[in-house]
Amino acid sequence: MFEDLKTKKKALSVTGLGYVGLPLALEFARHFRVIGFDVNEERVDLMKKGIDPSRELGPEAFAGCDIHFTSNPDDVGQASFHIIGVPTDIDAHKVPDLNPLIKASGSVGRVLKQGDYVVYESTVYPGCTEEDCVPVLERESGLRRGVDFKFGYSPERIVPGDKVRTLTSILKIVSGNDAEALEEISKVYGQIIDAGLHKASSVKVAEAAKVIENTQRDINISLMNELAIIFDRMDIDTREVIEAAGTKWNFHKYYPGLVGGHCISVDPFYLMHKSRKLGYEPQVIAAGRRVNDYMPHFIVKKVVQALIESGKNPGECSVLVMGITFKEDVADIRNSKVVELVQELVDYSIKVDVIDPHASAEEVKRNYDIDLKESPEGKYDAVVIAVGHKAFGKFLEEGKSEHVNEDTIVYDIKGVCQRREENNFYRL
Repeated sequence: MFEDLKTKKKALSVTGLGYVGLPLALEFARHFRVIGFDVNEERVDLMKKGIDPSRELGPEAFAGCDIHFTSNPDDVGQASFHIIGVPTDIDAHKVPDLNPLIKASGSVGRVLKQGDYVVYESTVYPGCTEEDCVPVLERESGLRRGVDFKFGYSPERIVPGDKVRTLTSILKIVSGNDAEALEEISKVYGQIIDAGLHKASSVKVAEAAKVIENTQRDINISLMNELAIIFDRMDIDTREVIEAAGTKWNFHKYYPGLVGGHCISVDPFYLMHKSRKLGYEPQVIAAGRRVNDYMPHFIVKKVVQALIESGKNPGECSVLVMGITFKEDVADIRNSKVVELVQELVDYSIKVDVIDPHASAEEVKRNYDIDLKESPEGKYDAVVIAVGHKAFGKFLEEGKSEHVNEDTIVYDIKGVCQRREENNFYRL
């Protein structure tokens, strides 16, 4: 397989061209012939013009790539090595939503040929590839796993917004359904990954490794959030505590904040779902999720209390919320906890303006019915710095006279500003 890809006798396909699939497809297209498939025709049209809809990659990333972008699923049949990297989210009940993954498996399965390979990159619970996805490939193709086609799992490790730890510089986990599959899959990924490969002993091990990466971060951040709640009652600055504790060599620095996005706030539910199906109710993982989901309410409560203590009626106040993406310096707004914060402020009849230099106003309106402001307007009774965009770093210094009164309450969730001694300045 690898030699045929290298000589372009055979092609490689990537299904799902989001923040995971597009960089992968483009990198492979520097070495192989690639079919890039996405169901969203508008996104495909942009990519044909050398534009990344996620705004993570510049036009130079498309240069010199042997890739055909398409929204026609039949075109995927031109390839023999298939990678599936569609989103895996949760539904309103926080249960894993496998619909995009199952649909993608069906789409690939309908064009699967004898001797083909299928590799999954989407984050799932251990066992999902073999128990949920591969049966769809078999049903749609009429082929037998391990006999007529090979499969594997290589979890994505893309870091949105990180220009240093890029796709090729992050060590990649690979796995296959047997030794031959693992060897061929390793050769294919080894063509683009400079940092090296870790060969997992099984598909389930690779799946489990991925899902605990973000679960571990979720739990660690939840501890810092809980400490922030406790230290707030003691009038202690949590970030100063973390810096002090960080002077010990074996202390790991995590910081409190809003935990949203499509990874850390979602992946733990996949592991919890599988655990419950096996008859075990997870304790620590569930507790971490509860703490992190509570943080928007905690912050709003602090802001409203501060407004009341300053003699103001919250219903007559205006608040500026700075940032709505799920993390700093990215355009991605999926599962942003800032949205919950904004909605709860509005529930107090507070007038809320939201700004974000990275987010698409159209996407924010369509997904959350929130109107983004191009810039702050007038003076505010409170300012919540919700996302640590670099552009916000000097807001207080540069914007104090224009948008902030002497009694304006400032709540800096991400520690963007230097510690200030004013009674109306708060840090999480």
